[in-house]
This record gives sequence, C-alpha cells and structure tokens, in this order.
Amino acid sequence: MRLQILDLAKDDLIEGWRFYEDKEKGLVGYFLANLYSDIESLKVVGGIHRKVYRGFHRALSKKFPFAIYYTVEADMMKIRAVVDCRRRPSGIRVHIKGA
Repeated sequence: MRLQILDLAKDDLIEGWRFYEDKEKGLVGYFLANLYSDIESLKVVGGIHRKVYRGFHRALSKKFPFAIYYTVEADMMKIRAVVDCRRRPSGIRVHIKGA
C-alpha cells in the first residue's frame, strides 16, 4: 500500500513542529520521528481504524496527543490531516472539513 501525505496534513505537521520546537531541545526531532513512524505503520495496519467523520479513519499517535485522519482509496492511503487532539472537538471537525 502506498502513502500520500496531502497538503493540509503537511501543514499540520509543520504546525506541530513549531509548537514542539520551543519546548525542549531535541523534542521536535522526537515528535517528527514518532509521527512519521505512526504514519508509516499505516502501510501495515491502515484501514483497521474506526471511521469517525466523513468516512475518514482516525489513528491515534502512540507518543503524542495527535490523531491521523486518512482515507483508503484503491492501493493508496491518503493522509488528510494530522490534528492535535488538545483542540476543541468542534475545531477539529471544522479543520478536517477542508481535508
């Protein structure tokens, strides 16, 4: 299965990077490594996660409070958004409407 990270999800990862950049030295690298590992794992386990909104599957990150919203289309897994779960649920819904 192939993965495609769409622009909104890339922007979400950059936003997360900016947040963790100032927190602690080395944390931003740990953040990105873990999120990309969680995304890569979807090649194996993609599609098993519950559909939560508009047909999007949601996988939770193992180390950080982030959710990965994705769709499965033929042989392609499209990463639509990578959302900080500390946001309001209504804000998350609005955010992923653009995905």
